[in-house]
Amino acid sequence: MYAIVEIAGQQFKVSKDLKVYVHRLANEEGSKVSFDKVLLLDDNGNVTLGAPAIEGASVEAKVLQHLKGDKVIVFKKKRRKGYKKRNGHRQYLTQIVIEGITAAGGTKKAAAKKAVVAEEAATEEVEAPKAKKAAPKAKKETTKE
Repeated sequence: MYAIVEIAGQQFKVSKDLKVYVHRLANEEGSKVSFDKVLLLDDNGNVTLGAPAIEGASVEAKVLQHLKGDKVIVFKKKRRKGYKKRNGHRQYLTQIVIEGITAAGGTKKAAAKKAVVAEEAATEEVEAPKAKKAAPKAKKETTKE
């Protein structure tokens, strides 16, 4: 079972017991956090799509630690002008571990109905108008005088 969830403005594919580095969260180390914006849920081949999120579904996680990522170098240069700027930073991150994914019971029916409607629309055959054949152009007669 896996889910695609939006955490701190980014989308992650998560499953149980997976460790993920996300942008810094305001929660304390060791605290539990729940993410309600689940975009997709796969339960052993039974896929549920949200529009945009699945109502009632959530992902439970635990904050392991707050840390800083690797240094990122930002280098700017304009050629032939003598302009060079070197700057860098370390991103603030939070490491979390996914403890569980809970699904809602009522949303799978709505997703199934949407899939049936989309399938019916795809099976309808629409005939394209037939193109008319162009008449051949008349050849110009050339006469020598």
